Amino acid sequence: MAGSKFAYVRNFELPDPLLPGTFMVLRLDGHSFHRFSDVHGFAKPNDVRALKLLDHAATDLMDQYPDIVLGFGESDEFSFLLKKSASLYNRRHAKILSTLTSHFTASVTFRWSTYFPDTPLQYPPTFDGRIVLYPGIKEVRDYFSWRQADTHINNLHNTAFWALVQQGGESTSQAHSTLKGTQSKDKHELLFTRFGVNYNAVDERFRKGSVLVRQQEQQGSHPDSPSPEAKAKANASKPAVVILHCDIIKDEFWDSRPEILSG
Repeated sequence: MAGSKFAYVRNFELPDPLLPGTFMVLRLDGHSFHRFSDVHGFAKPNDVRALKLLDHAATDLMDQYPDIVLGFGESDEFSFLLKKSASLYNRRHAKILSTLTSHFTASVTFRWSTYFPDTPLQYPPTFDGRIVLYPGIKEVRDYFSWRQADTHINNLHNTAFWALVQQGGESTSQAHSTLKGTQSKDKHELLFTRFGVNYNAVDERFRKGSVLVRQQEQQGSHPDSPSPEAKAKANASKPAVVILHCDIIKDEFWDSRPEILSG
């Protein structure tokens, strides 16, 4: 079909391909989530319902897009690693960024009532997104190490801050003043001596964030060897996305899952 006389406007749509042969990392951040969490009564310092909701949305996204090989979430933020060979949407920047961001956001809204059955949405949550390209394995590992280190730093501070407010009777401004200039060891000591909290025993979900990887589903533990048909079915089954709360800074995580960085 011949184009109309108006079709020339397409000439203004410039191509925006992402550099081939590089790892793509998509990072999504909740927009104005301090206000959103206050309006919807999130528990402080961590609301398990909200964290599980975002984990579920991230799982939905990874289920939809097999090019995503790793997800990492903390607070209102999620990072996703796309394999080096990914050709999703011909690596068009705007297409990938807008589609994956909107899918994640829509999933958070869609799943809301599952995790907050008694808290109606007062307004829709929104997320901003960015894509950063990394040339090699070292940079990818350092990126996710940075995000997990940030998880620990933020959670330690928030745990101490809200202990001072909720248990210590301090105002938020007093708590900020108390923690000003303190190091990690000072916060550990404060939590233990004043509130009897051993920070190292705090739920790993809060200290280490959520790590989403694909893992072949385990078949039943029947003592008999499975039939050839059962073996074929197991081999053809789609790996499931699983949620872990583990260390991704040390080598063990990566060494046991070489497929994540294989490209």
